[in-house]
Amino acid sequence: MADSAVLSVRIEKSTKDRLARIAKSMKRSQSYLAAEAIEEFVSVQEWQIAGIHDALASLDRGEAIAHEDMKAWAAALGGGARQTHSS
Repeated sequence: MADSAVLSVRIEKSTKDRLARIAKSMKRSQSYLAAEAIEEFVSVQEWQIAGIHDALASLDRGEAIAHEDMKAWAAALGGGARQTHSS
C-alpha cells in the first residue's frame, strides 16, 4: 500500500481472535486481512449505492413498469399465479 492511512477500530475480542487465527494460517498480518475486508466492504457498498441511485434516476425518467404488468409478465413465463396453502 503505497498510499495508506491508519484507521483504528474496535471489534469484539472473539472477532480479533478469529482474525488472528486466520492471519496465522494464511501467513498474513491481521492488518492486511482487515484492510482487505474493509476494501471489499467499501466496494460492495459503493456498487449497491450506485445501483440504487441509478434505479431512482430511471424512475424519475418515468422508466418504471407497473406492478400489474410485471405480474402478467411473470405469469407468462410459465409460473402462473402463485398458490398459497392454508394449514
